[in-house]
Amino acid sequence: MKSKLFVSLSIAILVIVSVTFLFIYLSDRRVDKTYLKIYGNVDIRQVDLGFRVFGRVEKLFFDEGDSIKPNDLLALLDKVPYEEDVAAAKAKVLEVENSYIKSKAQFEKRYSVNKEAISQEEYDNAYYNLKQIEAAYEEAKAFLEKSLTNLEDTRLFCPTAGSILTRIREPGSVVNPGEPIFTVSINEPVWIRAYINEPNLGKIYFGMPAEIFTDTKGLKVYKGHIGFISPVAEFTPKTVESLDLRTDLVYRLRIIVDDPNKELKQGMPVTAKLKLID
Repeated sequence: MKSKLFVSLSIAILVIVSVTFLFIYLSDRRVDKTYLKIYGNVDIRQVDLGFRVFGRVEKLFFDEGDSIKPNDLLALLDKVPYEEDVAAAKAKVLEVENSYIKSKAQFEKRYSVNKEAISQEEYDNAYYNLKQIEAAYEEAKAFLEKSLTNLEDTRLFCPTAGSILTRIREPGSVVNPGEPIFTVSINEPVWIRAYINEPNLGKIYFGMPAEIFTDTKGLKVYKGHIGFISPVAEFTPKTVESLDLRTDLVYRLRIIVDDPNKELKQGMPVTAKLKLID
């Protein structure tokens, strides 16, 4: 009796398991015909920020992990040498300006009023001498503008919203123009870097809507669309999870997230579902 009951329960369990697996298999096949599932990561986009002028770092106002926004003052160089350059440039402008005003007045008084009383050579010499002084005056003004720009460039501002990934230099460091001080991770816009194999390339298009899922339970389904399809094939990167062989050629996609929030973090693995055209 017990043997028959055990056999019956075993058969019942086997039937239930078989039906369950058959349901899952058929469901997967039905979904696969409707959606194209691809894998990727929230793209990490970063920029190195540095000064445009040479100098000694005086202050840094942010550290690694800090959030920053556009126009935040990030760092300062020692501005004393550049203030001295500006003072010298202003003095030079004043000197040449006075010389130019004096020469111009003399020229107009002596040569323009009674031009026929002097030789053409004397007139030409006086005229071109005035033009040289005028050019020197314009050069002095240009140098002053450059000095003011260099002084302004002793302040480093943030160009975009993001967070500090790396604080490369510390106060007291002497840096060359363009040498990175901070590496900044850019927050917006948020997009997904994903890859698609060549057989499925013809199924997608620019602007194609996408649903984006993370591995974290309870997070909402994000909406997005394809914003870029690479025209160049490449081998699947090792960081990409794919059901196909890693040696297959794939094309890089950029899926722009339309409704991101702070829960989507750069580098986070995600799954994107693209609804195929019937």
